[in-house]
Amino acid sequence: MGFEPPRRLTTALREKYGDAAAADWLGRLPGLAERVPEEAGLTVERVVAPGGRGSLVLLVRDAEGEPAALKIAPPFARPALERDALAHWNGWGAVRLRAEAPEGSLVLERLHPEVSLRSLPEAKALLEAAGTVRKLWVEPPAGHGFGTVADRTAEQASAVERHLSDPVAGGLAAAALAAREELLAGTAEELLLHGDFRQGKVLGGDRAPWLAVGPDPVVGERAYDLARLVRERVEDLVASSAGAPAARRRVNKLADSLDVDRERLRGWTLFRTVESGTRALAGGRRQEAEWLLEFAGWL
Repeated sequence: MGFEPPRRLTTALREKYGDAAAADWLGRLPGLAERVPEEAGLTVERVVAPGGRGSLVLLVRDAEGEPAALKIAPPFARPALERDALAHWNGWGAVRLRAEAPEGSLVLERLHPEVSLRSLPEAKALLEAAGTVRKLWVEPPAGHGFGTVADRTAEQASAVERHLSDPVAGGLAAAALAAREELLAGTAEELLLHGDFRQGKVLGGDRAPWLAVGPDPVVGERAYDLARLVRERVEDLVASSAGAPAARRRVNKLADSLDVDRERLRGWTLFRTVESGTRALAGGRRQEAEWLLEFAGWL
Protein backbone atom coordinates (compact mmCIF):
# COMPACT_ATOMS: atom_id res chain seq x y z
CA MET A 1 0.00 0.00 0.00
CA GLY A 2 1.77 3.12 -1.21
CA PHE A 3 1.00 6.40 0.49
CA GLU A 4 2.48 9.59 1.86
CA PRO A 5 2.20 9.99 5.65
CA PRO A 6 -0.43 12.59 6.53
CA ARG A 7 1.16 16.02 6.75
CA ARG A 8 -0.24 16.68 10.23
CA LEU A 9 1.45 13.53 11.54
CA THR A 10 4.79 14.44 9.97
CA THR A 11 4.75 17.99 11.32
CA ALA A 12 3.66 17.03 14.83
CA LEU A 13 6.20 14.23 15.24
CA ARG A 14 9.07 16.46 14.13
CA GLU A 15 8.07 19.20 16.56
CA LYS A 16 7.51 16.94 19.56
CA TYR A 17 10.28 14.37 19.17
CA GLY A 18 12.86 16.06 16.96
CA ASP A 19 13.76 15.79 13.31
CA ALA A 20 16.08 12.79 13.63
CA ALA A 21 13.73 10.49 15.56
CA ALA A 22 10.72 11.49 13.49
CA ALA A 23 12.53 11.08 10.18
CA ASP A 24 13.79 7.62 11.10
CA TRP A 25 10.34 6.31 12.00
CA LEU A 26 8.56 8.08 9.13
CA GLY A 27 11.03 6.44 6.78
CA ARG A 28 9.96 3.05 8.12
CA LEU A 29 6.26 3.87 8.11
CA PRO A 30 5.35 2.81 4.54
CA GLY A 31 6.80 -0.63 5.26
CA LEU A 32 5.00 -0.84 8.59
CA ALA A 33 1.72 0.15 6.97
CA GLU A 34 2.12 -2.79 4.59
CA ARG A 35 3.47 -5.39 7.00
CA VAL A 36 1.56 -4.83 10.25
CA PRO A 37 -1.98 -5.29 8.84
CA GLU A 38 -0.87 -8.36 6.91
CA GLU A 39 0.68 -9.98 9.98
CA ALA A 40 -2.40 -9.11 12.05
CA GLY A 41 -4.76 -10.64 9.48
CA LEU A 42 -6.37 -7.31 8.63
CA THR A 43 -7.50 -5.89 5.30
CA VAL A 44 -6.86 -2.18 4.86
CA GLU A 45 -9.63 0.05 3.54
CA ARG A 46 -7.99 3.46 3.77
CA VAL A 47 -5.74 5.79 5.72
CA VAL A 48 -7.50 8.23 8.03
CA ALA A 49 -6.54 11.76 7.00
CA PRO A 50 -5.71 14.26 8.32
CA GLY A 51 -5.54 11.70 11.14
CA GLY A 52 -3.76 12.06 14.44
CA ARG A 53 -0.63 13.88 15.52
CA GLY A 54 1.14 10.90 17.02
CA SER A 55 0.21 7.86 14.94
CA LEU A 56 -1.01 6.54 11.62
CA VAL A 57 -4.60 5.28 11.76
CA LEU A 58 -5.91 2.82 9.18
CA LEU A 59 -9.51 1.72 8.75
CA VAL A 60 -9.40 -2.05 8.42
CA ARG A 61 -11.51 -5.22 8.49
CA ASP A 62 -10.62 -8.38 10.35
CA ALA A 63 -10.73 -11.95 9.02
CA GLU A 64 -14.50 -12.11 9.66
CA GLY A 65 -15.08 -8.86 7.79
CA GLU A 66 -15.81 -6.85 10.94
CA PRO A 67 -14.73 -3.18 10.81
CA ALA A 68 -11.92 -1.99 13.08
CA ALA A 69 -9.19 0.63 13.22
CA LEU A 70 -5.46 -0.07 13.32
CA LYS A 71 -3.26 2.46 15.07
CA ILE A 72 0.46 2.38 14.28
CA ALA A 73 2.56 4.62 16.54
CA PRO A 74 6.30 5.10 16.99
CA PRO A 75 7.79 3.46 20.08
CA PHE A 76 8.85 6.85 21.46
CA ALA A 77 5.15 7.84 21.60
CA ARG A 78 4.70 5.11 24.26
CA PRO A 79 1.84 3.15 22.66
CA ALA A 80 2.06 0.58 25.47
CA LEU A 81 0.78 3.19 27.93
CA GLU A 82 -2.19 3.93 25.68
CA ARG A 83 -2.84 0.19 25.47
CA ASP A 84 -2.80 -0.14 29.25
CA ALA A 85 -5.14 2.82 29.76
CA LEU A 86 -7.63 1.61 27.17
CA ALA A 87 -7.54 -1.89 28.66
CA HIS A 88 -8.24 -0.45 32.11
CA TRP A 89 -11.18 1.66 30.89
CA ASN A 90 -12.45 -1.37 28.95
CA GLY A 91 -14.69 0.74 26.72
CA TRP A 92 -16.10 2.92 29.52
CA GLY A 93 -16.04 6.40 28.00
CA ALA A 94 -13.25 5.45 25.59
CA VAL A 95 -12.69 3.49 22.42
CA ARG A 96 -12.47 -0.24 23.11
CA LEU A 97 -9.15 -2.04 22.66
CA ARG A 98 -9.70 -5.18 20.61
CA ALA A 99 -6.18 -6.56 20.32
CA GLU A 100 -2.50 -5.72 20.15
CA ALA A 101 -0.84 -6.07 16.76
CA PRO A 102 2.86 -6.37 15.76
CA GLU A 103 5.22 -3.47 16.50
CA GLY A 104 3.08 -2.42 19.48
CA SER A 105 0.23 -1.39 17.17
CA LEU A 106 -3.32 -1.37 18.50
CA VAL A 107 -6.47 -2.81 16.95
CA LEU A 108 -9.41 -0.68 18.12
CA GLU A 109 -13.14 -0.67 17.62
CA ARG A 110 -14.17 1.35 14.58
CA LEU A 111 -15.54 4.78 15.40
CA HIS A 112 -16.50 7.60 13.02
CA PRO A 113 -13.24 9.53 12.49
CA GLU A 114 -14.96 12.27 10.53
CA VAL A 115 -17.35 13.09 13.42
CA SER A 116 -15.83 14.66 16.53
CA LEU A 117 -17.23 16.99 19.16
CA ARG A 118 -15.83 19.87 17.14
CA SER A 119 -18.69 19.27 14.70
CA LEU A 120 -21.21 20.35 17.37
CA PRO A 121 -22.13 23.88 18.48
CA GLU A 122 -19.81 25.06 21.24
CA ALA A 123 -22.21 24.76 24.18
CA LYS A 124 -23.32 21.26 23.19
CA ALA A 125 -19.74 20.16 22.54
CA LEU A 126 -18.57 21.27 25.99
CA LEU A 127 -21.52 19.51 27.63
CA GLU A 128 -20.81 16.24 25.84
CA ALA A 129 -17.08 16.57 26.53
CA ALA A 130 -17.71 16.99 30.24
CA GLY A 131 -19.93 13.92 30.28
CA THR A 132 -17.26 11.87 28.51
CA VAL A 133 -14.19 12.90 30.46
CA ARG A 134 -15.78 12.29 33.86
CA LYS A 135 -16.06 8.58 32.96
CA LEU A 136 -12.30 8.34 32.45
CA TRP A 137 -11.32 9.62 35.90
CA VAL A 138 -10.87 6.34 37.76
CA GLU A 139 -8.31 4.83 40.09
CA PRO A 140 -5.29 3.62 38.10
CA PRO A 141 -4.59 -0.12 38.06
CA ALA A 142 -2.28 -1.61 40.66
CA GLY A 143 1.36 -1.68 39.59
CA HIS A 144 0.75 0.68 36.69
CA GLY A 145 3.55 2.30 34.73
CA PHE A 146 1.90 5.66 34.09
CA GLY A 147 3.85 8.80 34.91
CA THR A 148 2.61 11.64 37.08
CA VAL A 149 1.50 15.15 36.24
CA ALA A 150 4.46 16.46 38.24
CA ASP A 151 6.92 14.48 36.12
CA ARG A 152 5.27 15.34 32.82
CA THR A 153 5.12 19.05 33.52
CA ALA A 154 8.70 19.23 34.84
CA GLU A 155 10.17 18.96 31.34
CA GLN A 156 7.55 21.36 30.01
CA ALA A 157 8.39 23.85 32.75
CA SER A 158 12.04 23.76 31.72
CA ALA A 159 11.03 24.71 28.19
CA VAL A 160 8.80 27.52 29.46
CA GLU A 161 11.69 28.88 31.57
CA ARG A 162 13.64 29.58 28.40
CA HIS A 163 11.04 32.26 27.57
CA LEU A 164 11.30 34.20 30.82
CA SER A 165 13.29 36.96 29.13
CA ASP A 166 11.03 37.02 26.06
CA PRO A 167 9.43 40.50 25.72
CA VAL A 168 6.15 38.94 24.56
CA ALA A 169 5.82 35.82 26.70
CA GLY A 170 8.10 36.53 29.67
CA GLY A 171 5.47 37.75 32.13
CA LEU A 172 3.06 34.96 31.32
CA ALA A 173 5.84 32.39 31.52
CA ALA A 174 6.70 33.55 35.05
CA ALA A 175 3.03 33.41 36.09
CA ALA A 176 2.58 29.96 34.60
CA LEU A 177 5.64 28.57 36.36
CA ALA A 178 4.52 30.03 39.68
CA ALA A 179 1.05 28.54 39.20
CA ARG A 180 2.51 25.09 38.54
CA GLU A 181 4.63 25.19 41.70
CA GLU A 182 1.64 26.19 43.81
CA LEU A 183 -0.62 23.56 42.24
CA LEU A 184 1.85 20.72 42.75
CA ALA A 185 2.32 21.70 46.37
CA GLY A 186 -1.39 21.33 47.07
CA THR A 187 -2.59 18.38 44.99
CA ALA A 188 -3.91 15.17 46.52
CA GLU A 189 -5.78 13.41 43.70
CA GLU A 190 -4.13 10.49 41.94
CA LEU A 191 -6.57 9.46 39.24
CA LEU A 192 -5.96 8.02 35.79
CA LEU A 193 -6.32 10.90 33.33
CA HIS A 194 -6.67 11.00 29.55
CA GLY A 195 -3.74 13.43 29.44
CA ASP A 196 -4.62 15.10 26.13
CA PHE A 197 -8.37 15.54 26.37
CA ARG A 198 -10.07 17.95 23.96
CA GLN A 199 -13.02 18.03 21.62
CA GLY A 200 -11.11 16.55 18.70
CA LYS A 201 -10.26 13.51 20.83
CA VAL A 202 -13.92 12.54 21.25
CA LEU A 203 -15.43 10.73 18.26
CA GLY A 204 -18.87 9.49 17.39
CA GLY A 205 -19.48 5.80 17.91
CA ASP A 206 -22.10 3.11 17.48
CA ARG A 207 -21.82 1.50 20.91
CA ALA A 208 -22.06 4.92 22.57
CA PRO A 209 -22.71 8.36 21.09
CA TRP A 210 -19.28 9.73 22.04
CA LEU A 211 -16.04 7.96 22.98
CA ALA A 212 -12.58 9.31 23.78
CA VAL A 213 -9.57 8.31 21.69
CA GLY A 214 -5.84 8.97 21.67
CA PRO A 215 -5.04 9.16 25.38
CA ASP A 216 -1.60 10.17 26.58
CA PRO A 217 -2.33 8.74 30.04
CA VAL A 218 -0.97 10.25 33.21
CA VAL A 219 -1.85 10.08 36.89
CA GLY A 220 -2.87 13.23 38.74
CA GLU A 221 -5.75 15.59 39.44
CA ARG A 222 -8.85 16.17 37.36
CA ALA A 223 -8.19 19.89 36.93
CA TYR A 224 -5.06 19.11 34.90
CA ASP A 225 -7.04 16.92 32.49
CA LEU A 226 -9.79 19.50 32.10
CA ALA A 227 -7.42 22.40 31.39
CA ARG A 228 -6.86 21.66 27.71
CA LEU A 229 -10.61 21.65 27.12
CA VAL A 230 -10.97 25.20 28.48
CA ARG A 231 -9.21 26.78 25.52
CA GLU A 232 -11.15 24.94 22.79
CA ARG A 233 -11.73 27.03 19.66
CA VAL A 234 -9.35 29.64 21.00
CA GLU A 235 -9.23 31.42 17.64
CA ASP A 236 -12.97 32.10 17.88
CA LEU A 237 -12.64 33.44 21.40
CA VAL A 238 -9.80 35.76 20.44
CA ALA A 239 -11.83 37.08 17.51
CA SER A 240 -14.80 37.83 19.75
CA SER A 241 -15.22 41.19 21.47
CA ALA A 242 -16.37 39.28 24.57
CA GLY A 243 -13.53 36.76 24.51
CA ALA A 244 -12.04 37.53 27.92
CA PRO A 245 -15.24 37.25 29.99
CA ALA A 246 -16.29 34.23 27.91
CA ALA A 247 -13.01 32.47 28.76
CA ARG A 248 -13.46 33.11 32.47
CA ARG A 249 -17.08 31.93 32.35
CA ARG A 250 -15.94 28.73 30.65
CA VAL A 251 -13.47 28.01 33.45
CA ASN A 252 -16.19 28.48 36.05
CA LYS A 253 -18.82 26.52 34.14
CA LEU A 254 -16.60 23.50 33.50
CA ALA A 255 -15.25 23.51 37.05
CA ASP A 256 -18.72 23.66 38.57
CA SER A 257 -20.22 21.02 36.27
CA LEU A 258 -17.50 18.52 37.18
CA ASP A 259 -17.01 19.51 40.83
CA VAL A 260 -13.47 20.74 40.22
CA ASP A 261 -11.97 23.66 42.14
CA ARG A 262 -12.21 26.79 39.99
CA GLU A 263 -8.81 28.18 40.97
CA ARG A 264 -7.03 24.90 40.37
CA LEU A 265 -8.60 24.66 36.93
CA ARG A 266 -7.65 28.26 36.20
CA GLY A 267 -4.07 27.60 37.29
CA TRP A 268 -3.59 24.46 35.20
CA THR A 269 -5.26 26.16 32.23
CA LEU A 270 -2.79 29.01 32.56
CA PHE A 271 0.22 26.69 32.70
CA ARG A 272 -0.90 24.42 29.87
CA THR A 273 -1.88 27.34 27.63
CA VAL A 274 1.41 29.18 28.17
CA GLU A 275 3.35 25.97 27.62
CA SER A 276 1.56 25.44 24.31
CA GLY A 277 1.98 29.10 23.38
CA THR A 278 5.71 29.18 24.02
CA ARG A 279 6.10 25.89 22.15
CA ALA A 280 4.28 27.43 19.20
CA LEU A 281 6.63 30.43 19.37
CA ALA A 282 9.65 28.14 19.34
CA GLY A 283 8.18 26.24 16.39
CA GLY A 284 7.64 29.41 14.37
CA ARG A 285 3.84 29.23 14.53
CA ARG A 286 3.42 32.86 15.47
CA GLN A 287 -0.32 33.23 14.82
CA GLU A 288 -1.13 30.24 17.02
CA ALA A 289 1.24 31.52 19.70
CA GLU A 290 -0.45 34.94 19.71
CA TRP A 291 -3.90 33.38 20.13
CA LEU A 292 -2.76 31.19 23.00
CA LEU A 293 -0.84 33.87 24.84
CA GLU A 294 -3.69 36.36 24.53
CA PHE A 295 -6.05 33.73 25.93
CA ALA A 296 -3.63 33.01 28.81
CA GLY A 297 -3.53 36.72 29.62
CA TRP A 298 -7.30 36.72 30.19
CA LEU A 299 -7.06 34.09 32.91
